[in-house]
Amino acid sequence: MKVLLTGASSFTGFWFAKALSDGGHDVTATLKRPLSAYGEGTRAERVRRLASLAKIVDDAPFGSAKFLEVLTSVGCEVLCHHAAIVGDYRNPNFDVVGALVENTFNLPDVVRAFADRGGKCVITTGSVFEQNEGVGNTPLIAFSRYGLSKGLTAEITSYLVREVGLGFGKFVIPNPFGPLEEPRFCAYLMRCWKAGEVAKINTPAYIRDNIHVDLLALAYRRYAEDMAAGNAAAKLDPSGYIEEQGVFAERFAREMRPRLGLACELAFADQREFSEPVMRVNTTAARLYARGWDEGRAWDGVAQAYRG
Repeated sequence: MKVLLTGASSFTGFWFAKALSDGGHDVTATLKRPLSAYGEGTRAERVRRLASLAKIVDDAPFGSAKFLEVLTSVGCEVLCHHAAIVGDYRNPNFDVVGALVENTFNLPDVVRAFADRGGKCVITTGSVFEQNEGVGNTPLIAFSRYGLSKGLTAEITSYLVREVGLGFGKFVIPNPFGPLEEPRFCAYLMRCWKAGEVAKINTPAYIRDNIHVDLLALAYRRYAEDMAAGNAAAKLDPSGYIEEQGVFAERFAREMRPRLGLACELAFADQREFSEPVMRVNTTAARLYARGWDEGRAWDGVAQAYRG
């Protein structure tokens, strides 16, 4: 199938593009900025690798005239709207309204043009940290203003897409990890271990849903295929390892020690503060939904990425 994917320069977006391409699908990836603006670093490396997986159209932010031109010329069956304003997503002053406006810019024209060209369905990407997603402590409020903006983006998109008679799907992401990710929890662990230090886990009691990014991407590909065939539910929330963050850190250390020859030592704080919900996780086992995933090979890929 022909897929138009936004947000492919992001960590998960790159892996979605790879999974779709590996599955034999024709992927066109629109980027918000000119290629020259990506400079160096992890995002630039993802964009460089993306060139072998998809046709890249740069400087084409969602809803712009150039984006609409691409949308009508490609004639895609599935529109995967993965791009979103992220910025400093933990900032308590995150601009919810500004992000929502940009995430849905010119959306009525986009969905009408997509429908007129024979499009079948639109898939947005959500997060388990949005309002009313996942399971855990109630009420299921958004973790942050960023999460709130993502949830509102999906609601508006769903309404306008269904208004023109197209299929709509929402793919809810938990905590992905793997090669080419931004410096987050796993990167912190590896930075400590490679320096011969003990990694301290400050929030070991939070129950979270960590998932290999390649498994997440395989689930995304199947969901897109099922959506195009009219066989998918309105939402998919794939899950990976549901456990306390301290337990996940031990799992990560256990997998990295033999592969990297590092001590991978851990120390756990006595967590007393809980500024976030203790538990928020997805509910659909990704390894049962996706096809052809090899857990051992996935861990090998993680180790190889950090070996460099």
